[in-house]
Amino acid sequence: MGRRENLLHEMGFTPLWVDRTRLAALQEQAALEAQTPAERSAQVASTTQPQQIDQVREHIAPLAAVVTEHAPASAETPAARPAPSIPIAIPGTAPAGRERTPAPVEAPAEDARSLDIGQMDWSALQQSVAGCTACGLCQGRTNTVYGVGNPNADIMVIGEAPGQQEDLQGEPFVGAAGQLLDNMLKAIGEKRGERVYIANVLKCRPPNNRNPQPDEVAQCSPYLRRQVALVKPKVIFAVGRFAIQTLLQTDAPVSALRGKLHHYQGVPVVVSYHPAYLLRNLPDKAKAWRDLLLLKSVESEAGDKPG
Repeated sequence: MGRRENLLHEMGFTPLWVDRTRLAALQEQAALEAQTPAERSAQVASTTQPQQIDQVREHIAPLAAVVTEHAPASAETPAARPAPSIPIAIPGTAPAGRERTPAPVEAPAEDARSLDIGQMDWSALQQSVAGCTACGLCQGRTNTVYGVGNPNADIMVIGEAPGQQEDLQGEPFVGAAGQLLDNMLKAIGEKRGERVYIANVLKCRPPNNRNPQPDEVAQCSPYLRRQVALVKPKVIFAVGRFAIQTLLQTDAPVSALRGKLHHYQGVPVVVSYHPAYLLRNLPDKAKAWRDLLLLKSVESEAGDKPG
């Protein structure tokens, strides 16, 4: 009731000012305020218009139909159905109630081949090299160049790849570079075929004596690795950039690796320049001589070879 209406009510003039509709509304409001909450709820429920209920049903009916259509036939009521359990996948674990079975891992072909080569004896290894077709070098070779010398040698010389003369004769380090190597060994009291075994990283000649390619080195490396395991040398003398990089798995230049002791499969490794390089760079022969002295020193200090 407004201020003006209150004033008129106090003066007794309310029926003259307030119309019947307004008076009825004021009376209804006063009656509601006098009711308890329970009485008001009951009255509201009993006075709900039928047409309002019908409108609500019209809105709900389509939604109920959609829910009924997509619900499983045996679905429980929402109140009775337990909350779904969402599994959380943790790496390295299996879901509850189910054992984790690891998927079989198939070894790459190269690994299987390496394992097979790693079990060969001298005869089987030499036959495998002779018939190898693992890379394209087999198409242009005259002979494979397996190796030469004492299979129980104290010193193992490892070069890079066969040249033209090696391909024709099937023996590593022949020709001018081979003669220089023989003289280098002689200078420290060694001789080809006695306490020395000589091999190359590649067993086939690259065309036009080009540098070995990575895939060719990868295919031939298992053969060299098995040769080293069978010879069991006291020390390896690696000559040339590609031989050194293959054994030591490094891109460092020969000049940075010289004068230091390295290892391959637990065997000491002394590195030096390739004899073919020394033929073109005579001043570096003095450096190679120091490398030979280190080689001899390591071989002497190694003691007797285990049987």
